[in-house]
Amino acid sequence: MALNAASKNANGRQVAVIVSRQAPTTAIDRNLLRSVFLKKVFLDSANHVYVPVNLPPDSRLRHDFTVAVIHLDEPQLQGYWNRQYFQGVSPPFVLGSQAAVVDFVAKTPAAVGYVRPCYANAKVKVVLVVTVIGKLAESAPEQCPPHGRH
Repeated sequence: MALNAASKNANGRQVAVIVSRQAPTTAIDRNLLRSVFLKKVFLDSANHVYVPVNLPPDSRLRHDFTVAVIHLDEPQLQGYWNRQYFQGVSPPFVLGSQAAVVDFVAKTPAAVGYVRPCYANAKVKVVLVVTVIGKLAESAPEQCPPHGRH
């Protein structure tokens, strides 16, 4: 899926969902993505255990992703994970930066992460682009690396 390096278009900000180049997944829909990040679906088409990865809770991109794809705000999501914890289900791993997400996803065949489109590079495949519109898109997005690609 080809992307331009802009992280904002006329309709809002974009979030690129990425997987490893070695992953069998070539596309993913929002419903499956939501289920993967809520750990309701565990296996990909090759029977590898999905490894969803999040950015830190204070990340603007995580907020965009959580509201646009998961359809929960941070307090609701925290409540969800508190309930899941007692059933033995842990939330997705948290990585400190978009560059760390790209590196981890590139090395982990069943990992699924999200970054601004300008962070996606040849080490990963973009399987979905989510455009965040409305009030979510009004604030300034996190900046892309100065060189346009990481």
